[in-house]
Parts: sequence; C-alpha cells; structure tokens
Amino acid sequence: MMQFNRRQFLKTAGLSSGSLILGGCALSPFADLVGIVSEPLNQRVEELLLKPQTPVPEFPISKIEPDKLIINTFGFTPEIDPKTFRLTIDGAVNQPMQLSLGDIYKLPLTSMVIRHVCVEGWAAIVQWGGVRLRDLIALAQPKQDVRYVYFQSADRYYESWDLASCLHPQTLMAYQKNGEKLAIDYGAPLRLAAPIKLGYKQSKWVTRITLTNSLFPRKGYWEDQGYEWFAGL
Repeated sequence: MMQFNRRQFLKTAGLSSGSLILGGCALSPFADLVGIVSEPLNQRVEELLLKPQTPVPEFPISKIEPDKLIINTFGFTPEIDPKTFRLTIDGAVNQPMQLSLGDIYKLPLTSMVIRHVCVEGWAAIVQWGGVRLRDLIALAQPKQDVRYVYFQSADRYYESWDLASCLHPQTLMAYQKNGEKLAIDYGAPLRLAAPIKLGYKQSKWVTRITLTNSLFPRKGYWEDQGYEWFAGL
C-alpha cells in the first residue's frame, strides 16, 4: 500500500486534522473547484474549534526536548543585521509603525513551554520567549474590519493567519528559544511561535506584519501549493 506522511496527505486532501469532509475530492478533475468551495467551510469548522482566549496546557521546563526541533529553511538562511532590523506593521491600521529590536525588547516578555508540531510527522517540546503578537497589533491600532494578518519574511517566505489566532494569548513573536537568545537558524531575530498552529504557519525571520480585511490570492507559500490554510491544532 502507498503510504503518505502528513504533509503529503494535506497537500492531496487540502484538509487539516480539524477538517473532516471532502478529503477525497482533491483527487478528482474538479479538485480546484472543490478547493474553492470547501476551503471556506473548512475554515469555519476550524474557527469553531478554536478557543481564541483559552490557553493551551503547557509543559514544565523539565520536559523541553532541546535536540528535537528540526531546522527547516526556505532554500537559504538570510543575513539580518540586528542593529538595522525593523519590524514593519502596516495595512488596515491607524498607526503604521516600524519597530527596532530595542523597541520590541521593551515590551512585556512572555515565556511558554509548548509542543511544536510539524506537518511532516515530528514534534518537539520547546520553550519560546517573546512578545505577544496581540500586543504588537494593539500598538498599531487595527481598524474594525480587520480579519486577517499577513507575515512577510526575510527569506521571501510568506504566510497568513486569521485574526483570532493572532490574538490568542500564546501566539508570540519570539526572540528566545529554551531561555537563550534565538539563533539565526531558528528564525532570529523574530519568528512566530504558537501551540495552536502547525509548524509551516510559524514563519521565521519575520520582517513585516500586514493587517487586512480580506485574504489575498497568495495565502501562504505552502498553502499556494495545496496545503490547508487554517492548519489549526
């Protein structure tokens, strides 16, 4: 029998663990049409499963698995000068801004020990430290009709999230890993980290956060190749 890992399955079916219908339709000649019809339904199902303000249970520090977090890159590791780095927050906001790392370090530090789950089938318990994404969004004063958030990375990777997941109290822009300064290979100076999304949603080397009221045609690097968009856990 042909065996699929989870990444292959999601690419074929267009669904995540929270999406339980229309999985086999992606194999038909009408896959594109089915994707257009089913994706909004899948998104609504997963939004119902998400509890936007409910923290996911965390692990004690003793459970950290320091050697299990695999380094995945989008072709190359970018060179970023921390001294000149700026995080841009723009789009449907009343206060667009650019923040230096010094600005970000002044914000309240949140630390959490969570399981990072990769769509390829492996997982690692990691301690992340950083600033809550919702605190950054609040600084930019989002407009009332904002529904989605886009992330652009220094390696040209791009990703998009629903606003509710971005406002979850455990969604971080992380600059620490296992109590130490985040290394460039793991996404320094800033990366997404959250226990509510699969690993491919957690962009590394984030340089721009753009708020919007609608999804762009390009939803995310892997999603544009057939992976499920919401990717909730």
